[in-house]
Amino acid sequence: MRVPHRLVRLTALCFALLVPPFLFAQEGRIPAYVGSETCADCHSEAYDAWKTSHHGEAWRRPDETVLQGAFEGEIFEHKGMRATFDTIEGTRRISVVEEDGSEAVYDLHSVGGTYPLQHLILETEEGRLQSFDVVWDVDAQRWYHLYPEQDLPPQDAFHWSGAYKNWNARCAECHATGFEKNYDFRNKSYRSTQVEIGVGCEACHGPGEAHLTLQNGGTIDWAISVDDYGFTAQMADPKSAMEQCAGCHSRREAFGNGNPLPGTRFADAYNLAMLRPGLYHPDGQILDEVYVYGSFLQSKMHQKGVTCANCHTPHSAETLADDNALCTQCHSPAGNPEFPTLPLATYDSPDHTHHEEGTSGAQCVNCHMTDRVYMGTDPRRDHSFRVPRPDLTGKIGTPNACTACHDDKPARWAADQITQWFPQGQWTQKHYGEILEAGRLNPVAASTDLFTLAQNEATPGLIRATALWLLGPGAASLEIDALGAFLDNPDPQIRVGALDALKQRSPLVTTPYLLRGLNDETRAVRIAAARAILSQPPNRITDELRAATRQAYSELGGMIRNQLDFAEAHLQLGGYAMVAGDIRSAVVALTEAVRINPQTPQAWESLIRMTAQIEGRDRAREMAETALKLNPGTVSLIELVDQLN
Repeated sequence: MRVPHRLVRLTALCFALLVPPFLFAQEGRIPAYVGSETCADCHSEAYDAWKTSHHGEAWRRPDETVLQGAFEGEIFEHKGMRATFDTIEGTRRISVVEEDGSEAVYDLHSVGGTYPLQHLILETEEGRLQSFDVVWDVDAQRWYHLYPEQDLPPQDAFHWSGAYKNWNARCAECHATGFEKNYDFRNKSYRSTQVEIGVGCEACHGPGEAHLTLQNGGTIDWAISVDDYGFTAQMADPKSAMEQCAGCHSRREAFGNGNPLPGTRFADAYNLAMLRPGLYHPDGQILDEVYVYGSFLQSKMHQKGVTCANCHTPHSAETLADDNALCTQCHSPAGNPEFPTLPLATYDSPDHTHHEEGTSGAQCVNCHMTDRVYMGTDPRRDHSFRVPRPDLTGKIGTPNACTACHDDKPARWAADQITQWFPQGQWTQKHYGEILEAGRLNPVAASTDLFTLAQNEATPGLIRATALWLLGPGAASLEIDALGAFLDNPDPQIRVGALDALKQRSPLVTTPYLLRGLNDETRAVRIAAARAILSQPPNRITDELRAATRQAYSELGGMIRNQLDFAEAHLQLGGYAMVAGDIRSAVVALTEAVRINPQTPQAWESLIRMTAQIEGRDRAREMAETALKLNPGTVSLIELVDQLN
């Protein structure tokens, strides 16, 4: 007797979410962490450079080195909220009166970040850490609100006490070493642990026990591979070292319970964000805070083999030189033998910059690495190292370096200047941003151009992958074998993009490709394939895919198990349950989603409609009124309440 498709899915889901992951039988054990202090005696120079770096001070307990000048009785008010900062018998204390009149007092648990701002981390209940929205400006010696335009009540998920400001889930793994989130779904609580707060030596190199054992003349049969120095991360390999940086310096979806073992390939631990609307401008410039890696992957520098360490010292994280001297270590008449294809020319001169020497306009970064301010005081530079294209501003609305400084001039003026200075410049060529913008607006109409862009091997992989991801319904007109051929690409991001495109097609033609993706060597690709398989309605799925459903849910469930404190995880589960026709399971998932984030009107709408089917219109009406209170003025919810009435 054939087991019903829906039952297979739910059984696999229960197994994946409730059964803890096990280790396959293996000899030896994983080396233990030993702490950064252990490194200091032998590696004093590196240790001293690290100790006061942004990494070393990424997360600290309250002491005399943090929040200097603060907690002397200051009062900060913002749209009905009042916070008072005092020091009582040596303990820094925050008294908060919310806009709804509720009051609470918190002892300062710890401090996140070091410069130019410092975040207050408060323990609102045992084990649950939240990042307060009022932060300390180190230079100005003042408190300010991170989001001054927002007016959020305590029940909002984006309020400082809500899910999106939870330190355990959203921040800690990139501010700690050996961090494990340990969210207890049943009790809705955290039992997080870490080897040390702050990004320590072992956060990048890996656990130090094997290194100490080697240095002391011992040998142990470790369960994992270590290098000649006893570390899990191969820092001598430029690509491996850069991926180690990328784990935190990227906008990505994490698969694990916390920090992956250093040395884990990026795509086995994370799903890198495509150049999505809301995160990036159509031409790939930074929009939201995307943490460098996705920008750098677009650059010619990355294509030519440049890595983080070519510009930054690994332990202090400072740049190797100041101002234009950093760039001219390569971009000069002397060049750099590591990069033999560099054009040998003088760039640090008015002949190239067309700005007076010593002025802001003559700084390389102000034309090729424009910045954007985040969190009120923190400028971050765009690491795509692009040529200014003011001509694109008029075509697709993207910002440009020229009018960022000359803000009294229109983009057309800047484009004319570029034309005069560089008559054969890149402005003469079509930019991939024009294709991506067309794909955002109408993927069907842009499908041919998107596909051509994806096939262009001279284009950086993230851009090609984004073109595939954007295809959406536009994939329906393309040759299935041509789409499937992208699964041969060595870049896992392109394989992920291909699977996003393939899931738009009928399983009758995509089954071999989806199964291939499900058995890919890279976890990000397997998860993309699992999502593609589970998004297919039961009446469309082939027998071969039906047989792989358990494997797909196991692959996806291994990730979702670690995301059960994210509303997005439950939205995914609810979506898959609805596709499978399992309304009751969908209700359970969406109920948890709106508990975590009540400000998701679309989830409420689906939940209310399904509740009407299962429990009747009266219960659905009550739920709709609750949803409307939490999302006042939402037109779709108002219409739904009217329908139920």
